[in-house]
Amino acid sequence: SSSSSSSSSSSSCSKMKHTTILEALFAGGVAGICVDTMLFPLDTIKTRLQSSKGFSAAGGFQGVYRGLCAAVIGSAPVASLFFGAYETTKYLLDAEEGGSHYGATAHMISGMVGETVACVMVVPTENVKQKVQAGLHMSAYSSLRAIIKTEGPWGLYRGYLTTVFR
Repeated sequence: SSSSSSSSSSSSCSKMKHTTILEALFAGGVAGICVDTMLFPLDTIKTRLQSSKGFSAAGGFQGVYRGLCAAVIGSAPVASLFFGAYETTKYLLDAEEGGSHYGATAHMISGMVGETVACVMVVPTENVKQKVQAGLHMSAYSSLRAIIKTEGPWGLYRGYLTTVFR
């Protein structure tokens, strides 16, 4: 009885359907919005604790959802990019291996590719969001305009390499 359950378990694993790119993009987008919305107040408090203005002057515990709009707008595409790149890379690496089981190396490489691709959206979103959270700007739009005006479009990517390498 136990041998039949283990054989049916292993055969059901081998029959698992490959996640399509659209499924990965959709699931990643929904997951990103959920996670970012739930953790946003903690992120705001952390940002204010690190503010050069000081915690209280940056807003303290008031308005911990200020900047949420920018985070939500950015979180769906960021998570979609990550999971889309991750699943695509994992699929391509598995195809290279002749359809063998995914090894730890394939997952590691897929994660690195996914994170590098996602950071194209993560870094600008974080730069805009953190300035709103720290009380430097009242909205994501005013933060975005200020960054572009003072630093140019590449200012949105300040810290890209640091983010990718961490």
